[in-house]
Amino acid sequence: MASTTRSAVACSLALACSSAFAFQLGSPDIGPRGTIANKHVFKGFGCEGENVSPALTWKVPPAGTKSFALLVHDPDAPTGGAGWWHWVVYNIPAGTTSLPQGAGAADGSKLPAGVVQQKTDFGAAGWGGPCPPVGDNPHRYVFTVYALKVDKLDIPEGATASLVGFMVNANTIAKATLTGKYGRKK
Repeated sequence: MASTTRSAVACSLALACSSAFAFQLGSPDIGPRGTIANKHVFKGFGCEGENVSPALTWKVPPAGTKSFALLVHDPDAPTGGAGWWHWVVYNIPAGTTSLPQGAGAADGSKLPAGVVQQKTDFGAAGWGGPCPPVGDNPHRYVFTVYALKVDKLDIPEGATASLVGFMVNANTIAKATLTGKYGRKK
């Protein structure tokens, strides 16, 4: 019985330690499963937000990480199953551990040199904040940072978010996610 108890404690400690050192994504602007503030909501399509991308931070990327990518997706968007891409960013240097609030400006001026923002489902590069249909249940906005095994993804200009996602996933070592929610009544 004592052996079983020691094994259970050792296993619990191992799990606690592994999660404490796991690749993690967070934001001072969005708590886990928290509501996304109007500041980050899209301005257009009937939404009246400020369309400012939230600040994001990540830590404990795996060994061998050569660059990062960030994809933000709404799987609840009524698009026939494809969801909606809100931000598509790649070629983030390996030494980067955060993006400041507003980094998703279309001109990319708050992003590190060499970072690429690809066109979202709004039809332009840069952050496109939440803007679900009026009356829908709150949608989930899944922010995923990917640790990549390559320094740079060679993706053609004007590529779709789906092509970027394919290339990102083909080169991923690990990923970390943060999910926020947003819904609107009018």
